[in-house]
Parts: sequence; C-alpha cells; structure tokens
Amino acid sequence: MANAGVSVPSLWTEVNRCGQNGDFTRALKALTKILHENRDDVTALHCKIVCLIQNGTFKEALNVMNTHSKVLGSEVVFEKAYCEYRLNRVESALKTIEGATEQTDKLKELYGQVLYRLERYDDCKSVYTDLIRNSQDEYEEERKTNLAAVVASMSQWENAPLEDLGLPESTYELCYNAACALIGQGQFTEALNKLRQAEGQFCSDVTEEDIESELAVIHSQMAYIMQLQGRTDEALQLYNQVIKLKPSDVGLLAVTANNIITINRDQNVFDSKKKVKLTNAEGVEYKLAKKQLQAIDLNKALLAMYTNQADQCRKLSSSLQSQNPGHPRPVLIQVAQLCREKQHSRAIELLQQFSDQHPESASSIKLTMAQLYLVQGHVTKACDVLRSIEEFRHKSGMISALVTMYSHEEDIDSAIDIFKQAIEHYQSEQPGSAAHLALVREAANYKLKYGRKKEAISDLEQLWKQNTNDIHTLAQLISAYSLVDTDKAKSLSKHLPSADTMAFNVDVDELENSHGATYVRKKAAKVTGENLPKEQGERSYYRGKKKGKKKEQIGKGTQGATAGASAELDASKTASSPPTSPRPGSASGSSTATASNVVPPRQQKPAASGATRKKAPQKKKKGGKGGW
Repeated sequence: MANAGVSVPSLWTEVNRCGQNGDFTRALKALTKILHENRDDVTALHCKIVCLIQNGTFKEALNVMNTHSKVLGSEVVFEKAYCEYRLNRVESALKTIEGATEQTDKLKELYGQVLYRLERYDDCKSVYTDLIRNSQDEYEEERKTNLAAVVASMSQWENAPLEDLGLPESTYELCYNAACALIGQGQFTEALNKLRQAEGQFCSDVTEEDIESELAVIHSQMAYIMQLQGRTDEALQLYNQVIKLKPSDVGLLAVTANNIITINRDQNVFDSKKKVKLTNAEGVEYKLAKKQLQAIDLNKALLAMYTNQADQCRKLSSSLQSQNPGHPRPVLIQVAQLCREKQHSRAIELLQQFSDQHPESASSIKLTMAQLYLVQGHVTKACDVLRSIEEFRHKSGMISALVTMYSHEEDIDSAIDIFKQAIEHYQSEQPGSAAHLALVREAANYKLKYGRKKEAISDLEQLWKQNTNDIHTLAQLISAYSLVDTDKAKSLSKHLPSADTMAFNVDVDELENSHGATYVRKKAAKVTGENLPKEQGERSYYRGKKKGKKKEQIGKGTQGATAGASAELDASKTASSPPTSPRPGSASGSSTATASNVVPPRQQKPAASGATRKKAPQKKKKGGKGGW
C-alpha cells in the first residue's frame, strides 16, 4: 500500500511534466518515490533509465538495467545497447543488438552506428541503404548523411571505388562527406572545390555558436589537401588557425596536431613535442579510425627518434609491430634508429628477418636492405637483394640500377645477364613494344661499349629488321660482323646508301669560318668506336669505370638510377607515416595515416532514446518519436 501522503498519480503527473520540459533531474526524484512504493514497476524503471541517459549517466543507467534485468526483459534492449555504445563497449553493444528478438527502426539506426565504429563499412552501408529505402520520416536527411560518411570511409580507408548512390549535397555535411570521398580517390582539386562549396552552405545551416567549431573541421580538411598537394606553408598556417580555436573535438585536434608534426619532420621538434600532447587526449582512440591511430603512433615513434629518445623510439615501434606484425613501417623505424646508432649489421639482420617472415610485404624492406649494403660498400650483395624483388625485377629503374652497380664492379657479364633476362621478359609479354626495343638498343650499345661486338650482333639485327632505314644501326651491325664474318659484313654493306646520297650540301668556306670549326682544328677527337647516343633525361647506366682510378663510393650517393631504385634510410622518407585527415563519421574524424589522416566524413549520432531523438542542427531542436 502507498504511504500516507504519497499520491502516485500526482507523482506520474510530475514525471510527465518534467519530461516535457526536459527537467530530467527533477523527474528522477519523482520516479525514485514511485519506485519506493513499487520497486518492480516496469514503466517507472524504464522512465528512470531514460532520464539517466538524458543526463549522460550511462553507467548508472546500465546498472539499473542489469539489476532489474528479469523484470525488464527485452523492454530496454535499445537503451542497454545505446549505453554500451556510449561507454565505448562497442562489441557488447553489437552483441545486445544482434540478440534482440525484434529489430526496430531505432535499433537498426544504432546498429548502423555500431558497425561504423567497428569499421565494418560494407555491413553498415547495407543497414543505412535499407533504412532509407523503407523509412519515410523527418530523419531521412540524417540517414543520408550517415550513408555518405560510410561511402567516404570506404573510399579513404579501404580504397574502394566510388559508388553513385544518388545522395544529394543539399547540406554542408553531405557536401563535406562528398569531399572526403573524393580525397580517397586522389581527386584533390575536386575535393577542395567541394569543401569550399560546403563552407558556403555552412553559415545558413548552423547556429552562430557552432560556426567556429564546424568551420574548423572544414578548414583542417582543406589544409590536409594542401599538404598533399605540396602547399605546406599554406597548410601549416591553416592547421595552426584550427589549433588556436581550441575546438572541443579531441579527434579533430589530434589529427590536426599530427599533420603539423609531419610537416615539421626533423625540424622544429620543440613545436612537435608540444603538439604531440594533443594526440594523447582522453577519448581520442574512440574518435579516429584504426589507420589514423596507427599513423599517429608511427609519428610519435619518429619524433622520439628525431629527439634522440632511442629507448622510447624502440618501445613505440616494437608496440606497433606487435599490433601489426605484417606492416613494414614499424620495422623501418627500428632500422632507421639502428642506423643512427651505426648498427648497420643489426639493421640488416632485422630487415632480413622481416622479409623471411612476411614475403608479401618484403619489397620496401629489401630496397632498404640493398641501400644498407651499399652504405657498407657491399655492392654485389646489394645487387643480389635487388634481383630477388620479383615485383620490380623488370622495371626500367631496377634494370638501370643493377647495370650501373655491376659496371661499377667491372662485372660486365652480370650486367649483360640483366639485359638478357629483361629482354626475354618483354619479348614474351610485350614483343615489339617501345619498351622492348629500347631495352634491345641499350643492350646493344652496352655490349659495343665494352667490346662485346659479337654478342651485340643479335640485338643489332633485331633492331635493324624493325627499321631497315636505320643507317646508324646498320653501320653498327656491319662493324660487328666485320670481326666475325667478313662475308656477312660485305653483304650487309650493300644496303648502305650511295656516297652521292650521303653527301652533304656544305659551304666549305662558311664551315671553316664558323665558331665551331676553330675547335675542330685545334684537336681532332680521338675515335674509340661508334658514337653512342645518350639516354634522354637520365644518366647513362652503362658508363664505364676508368682504369687506374679509385672506385667511386657507390653507397655514398646516387649512381645512375641506384638511389631511385632503392629506399633511402632517412627515416623521414623510409619510415614516415603520411598526414592524416579527420575520420569520416563524427565531426572529429586517411595516412596518408599510410594511410593519411583525413578529417572524417560527417556522421550523425544515434538518438539517445526513443523519447529524445533530435533533428539535424540547422533547425530548432524538437522532440522525436515515441514518448514516455
């Protein structure tokens, strides 16, 4: 029985009035009195849970649900999953939702949010697509915004091609998400224009107090694009403006600070040490995608290396490697640190170990290993490593690097073997292509340069058959045959044009009086063989070594395309992670993290409960569906 003086109906009237006014603290007092009369009143318990959620006391709400689970049953599945989600117990929220007996629309909305947080973007896209297709209410725009955020995340973090889902760009959030999707496709100019469009739509869509914080998201994303375009001064200026605004979004601050650190690199480390503190703020791990967090941690390790904190660098990079065993960057950072300590042998050992364990990720590791061997003067070992990289084996840069290094070691046979294998590859895959014929030409020139005329014959014949009007190649071929088959040389000489055809219409007096003639008369050029054409735009990789001269220090700089083919050990080049853009989804938001940290696509948050669902920010907030 009710205690004297306590009117339960009047208490319910109080609860209803407070609920309508948004005074949830006062409503809780009335509900406590009601529950004192009947502790298992399901309606009162449900209302208490909703009030606790509205006040942001999610743990207390969850405790009430767990304490009265037998009484409440499936009555509060949504509220339980929502509290778990807000407490960042995302896996528990997923289990709660998937265990529900009925999948209501509000539960599906929350399901989409949970899947998004778990980065299960394909499943998330299916949920929102289904909701949009089968719902008709005032929340359609929010759902489209969330779907646009999913598409942007798939583009940025999974390199998925853009899919036209017919989404509008009627609000600045939708326009912003479209820009994020374009960034993922590498369409930076188009993305920047889209962000400017979002900025233009922005002021009419939000209240005045939201302007600075929301513009910070757009401006940070603009700065990220500028950074990717190489406009680092402009990017840095915009990033610093965002930092000065001190936005409440810890994810946005972390991403912006990280990108400033990537611009600073090994310079201005004092500023970087201040900025890195912003990446350690509480709750950052719940605001960003996994790739963004990885990029930030990589940059922390690099900063530790730049500031000579060797133990801290090793600790961070080892932790990253344990989290991502197959990712090469943590290993490259450890190697860079070892090289700073002059421990090259240990660095090579570490690289070899990773290469053996993770052959699928070994390419960049082997390039670094080859560079280390060069630094130590072990050119042949470097060549052996480079030749083992199947992915680059027949690339022109790799061929050039290997021929250069073998020539440096006077190993002409190995250099010719490189040409032979490459020509065989192109003969099989792209016969007669420009790349194939260019290789044959270079092989022939190389052999002639080193007196291997007999070996050059087959290459020259192939070239001449491709173009019988090539007099230069014909002359080279005749010269080569003259050493091994004079009859063949005579036969081929019949194809040479007549002397009359080759005669030049030259004014001898003018030639003798010309500026160039004075140099010709001073000293005749020594003829050492055919004049060899230089390769356009690139130093000839078959440049020989002069006898009696000290060997060049091949590991101390570039020779031909050596440095282009092998990775430098400068940690800023081999092990740095890309800048990152705030994450698609929440306003706080790639790495180029590896990926990059892009400011994320915008995603609406799920409603707190059926009783308090709110509309998009551009209009006056109003109560949602449902009720007490």
